[in-house]
Amino acid sequence: MNFQQLRIIRETVRQEFNLTEVANALYTSQSGVSKHIKDLEDELGIEIFVRRGKRLLGLTEPGKDLVGVVERILLDTQNLRRIADQFASRETGHFVVATTHTQARYALPTIIKWFKADYPKVHLTLLQGSPGEIADLLVSGRADVGIATESLDTVPELTSFPFYSWHHAIIVPHGHPLLAAGGITLETLGDYPLITYHEGFTGRAKIDQAFSDAGVVPDIVLSAIDADVIKTYVGLGLGVGIVASVAYDAEQDRNLALIPVPDLFPANTTRLAARRGIYLRSYAHAFIEKVCPDLGEETIKAALRSQQNGGAD
Repeated sequence: MNFQQLRIIRETVRQEFNLTEVANALYTSQSGVSKHIKDLEDELGIEIFVRRGKRLLGLTEPGKDLVGVVERILLDTQNLRRIADQFASRETGHFVVATTHTQARYALPTIIKWFKADYPKVHLTLLQGSPGEIADLLVSGRADVGIATESLDTVPELTSFPFYSWHHAIIVPHGHPLLAAGGITLETLGDYPLITYHEGFTGRAKIDQAFSDAGVVPDIVLSAIDADVIKTYVGLGLGVGIVASVAYDAEQDRNLALIPVPDLFPANTTRLAARRGIYLRSYAHAFIEKVCPDLGEETIKAALRSQQNGGAD
């Protein structure tokens, strides 16, 4: 048994049992992948995968149990390297934060500025993606922490902590009729073309649910993954914008007016997440504590140490 065999088992599951994709991901040959799988099955005396001819269709019952062990072994191997790095060079390293455009643009600049001032020798990478992509980056070990509003608290392999709560707000060009409308309702918004977030981003599900619960079918004429694009097209007069209130800057968005509507849509909570069982360097812990100062160091460490179906979020 060797680590390459374990990596191949893990990657086979990730690539949905497509051995060509497994070989490409691990920079090896398909025949080599097949041989490693067969050698491990022979050594263990079990079949790991269900087969139809040469094709793999899924995991056998023992294979399902084995994959969980493989994940823990490879995670602990990564942790060994992190522990060694921690004590060999405390103030240097590579820290990867995965987040959405909205969080990177509006919620994190002050924290990122603090981090770079306190840890100038740490190379920080800020990856942007959808909430689903962020979760995948964390589970696969390609990111240390992730920050998003959706998805992160629903993935069993992740533990997550609340960052901050926020509401959606309405943005319109100056002189728009809604500025003089008084109490704005969902029915009122239903009379206007709307521009808001794409499905799966920045609380869009709660916007849709609010309209559905009110029996209103919104006329969403344009959707985008970030607020800057939404504000651009609202400024062009193409519709009324619904954005995260944090995304409005009175100085930079002088051509637009903000209409707070805290009772119109449910509140959202942006969360920070990390892979359960992962060993994080001291600067990563400092980052989490800066983002979530009310939790306390021991609470954070206990949650990170917890296994997939245990621990507190």
